[in-house]
Amino acid sequence: VQLQASGGGLVQAGGSLKLSCKISGINFNIYRMGWYRQAPGKQRELVATVTSGGTTNIADSVQDRFTASRDDRKKILFLEMDSLKPEDTAVYYCNGVTRARAVYWGQGTQVTVSS
Repeated sequence: VQLQASGGGLVQAGGSLKLSCKISGINFNIYRMGWYRQAPGKQRELVATVTSGGTTNIADSVQDRFTASRDDRKKILFLEMDSLKPEDTAVYYCNGVTRARAVYWGQGTQVTVSS
């Protein structure tokens, strides 16, 4: 199973980015998929998760600015990020957890927000 994240980059504060995470090597839907981020010198933190049933969980720090969604037919996870702030600068990782509790991680994509 591979998770390939893309869409990161450099953006000015107030701008937007859309991250994608393509899942391959699996022939069923992953139960819970999510985005985590890790800023320099800080621990990895949850950003958002989406279950196969459509239940979403968004961190308070990005509530009303970020939206997570998934396309199970194409096996892609998305993270739409609006009104970006310098404190959103981090490496963003996609994650998948199956019902059997197997955990998979993508390689990360860098998001840098300039002030």
